[in-house]
Amino acid sequence: MYYSASDFYKTLFDSKVYKISIDAGCTCPTRDGTLGTNGCIFCSAAGSGDFVPSARLSIAQQVEEAKKLVQSKVHKPLKYIAYFQNFTNTYGNPEELYAKYCEAILCPEVVGIAIGTRPDCLSEEILDKISLLAEKTFVQIELGFQTCKESSAEYIRRGYKNEVFNDAVEKLHRVNKNIHIVTHIIFGLPGESKEDMLSSVDYVLKAGIDGIKITSLYVLRGTDLQKDYEAGKCKALEMEEYFDLLKAALKIIPSTVVVHRLTGDGPKSLLIAPMWTADKKRVLNRLKEQGYY
Repeated sequence: MYYSASDFYKTLFDSKVYKISIDAGCTCPTRDGTLGTNGCIFCSAAGSGDFVPSARLSIAQQVEEAKKLVQSKVHKPLKYIAYFQNFTNTYGNPEELYAKYCEAILCPEVVGIAIGTRPDCLSEEILDKISLLAEKTFVQIELGFQTCKESSAEYIRRGYKNEVFNDAVEKLHRVNKNIHIVTHIIFGLPGESKEDMLSSVDYVLKAGIDGIKITSLYVLRGTDLQKDYEAGKCKALEMEEYFDLLKAALKIIPSTVVVHRLTGDGPKSLLIAPMWTADKKRVLNRLKEQGYY
């Protein structure tokens, strides 16, 4: 077994907690011309935030819209973590971003905040703001890392070297030890072996992360990855392949590290492969059969 996010949040908040996605209106250095203009090769036009409310709404309004969606399915009092998900949510004016973070945590029933970002977008100014935030509420920083294989990182246009990730983890721990650092890993990147994928897990564990998210590679419509997939340059993992990889990964993840995600589901309107991820009920049942839930 493993230390699940559900158990972790229950320990902290004495309740089940739901993450709700929020749009801070940020962009990304791989899109604004700093490092490129097309984003990571697998990233959709929404910047991996295909389920967020409209950015035209205020942060508080987005929180309320997202809460309504959850409450329509779960009819009881709930607690929430506001998740600034799409694009790079520390990339912008630190004062303006801090104001948005604070607006989210002041909303009723919001008990914490999660900020999705890149390791190369943590300036000293934004680190100071995050540290201040961590004095007020629970703060979870989610770093997109995906792989430690440098050739894969170049292929997906990640835009930074591995040592930048290590430096980011060290800085976050230094500015405030209460910050919960979560890292995203992708299984199934083109050309990666099982050993490569497990090496990525091992790499982030040694860097000192607090939590991990693992998913299979999605091929989404409109991405540059779609072109390579249709040209036969890469393939998607089959479900059993992916579950074999998960089994191996969980053997090396210590019980002190929170497993925030074992699989995910891309937007069905954009998903090209692997199609088995679109059947969320089937995937969850398979996870239960394997003893993961």
